[in-house]
Amino acid sequence: MNPTIKLRNEHLARTVIKGLASRNIEGHYAATKEEALQKALSLIGEGSSVTMGGCASAREIGLVDALKQGRYTFIDRDAFEDARAAMLAAYDADVYLSSANALTEDGVIVNIDGNSNRVSAIAQGPRRVLFIIGMNKVCPDVESAIKRARNVAAPINAARFGKATPCVTTGACANCKAPDTICCNLLITRYSKHPGRMSAILVNDSLGF
Repeated sequence: MNPTIKLRNEHLARTVIKGLASRNIEGHYAATKEEALQKALSLIGEGSSVTMGGCASAREIGLVDALKQGRYTFIDRDAFEDARAAMLAAYDADVYLSSANALTEDGVIVNIDGNSNRVSAIAQGPRRVLFIIGMNKVCPDVESAIKRARNVAAPINAARFGKATPCVTTGACANCKAPDTICCNLLITRYSKHPGRMSAILVNDSLGF
């Protein structure tokens, strides 16, 4: 990454972390993927049960491999024959890993979901939620964050999961009602009711979609 962009991201991350703090969400900054991995493991804590949805960012920093190899109970949804059972297991986990489809400069986290197991787990269930968020997902405000979720993240994820939606063809949201749509529920996390439940690691890199 260009050094000037890295410096800009570092300054912006400070602003975002202040915004998160005002919303009862603990924010951390990581200059590299390696730093993000070590910070994530320290926040999770050995012995914890951990699970996630399709969080590409957690995989990209090496967190999933580290959890599988370390002293953690990783609830791997891909190992479940029953998809519903895997989703329900997430609600009783110590830590739920997620990223964000977008994050505002003042700390509002935006996610859009198809099966909605991810947004429901973020909202309620797991004891803690840890967001791994690349600085590429920071947007000025909620309006632009929703636009990013629908026009950047959703088309890429729909294509990634082999969905038959208009956005896979056009690359932009068509506000569709296709059976394969992954835009069923939009979660705007503007505040965490329970102190210590939510934390976020901002990574000075481009992660996820």
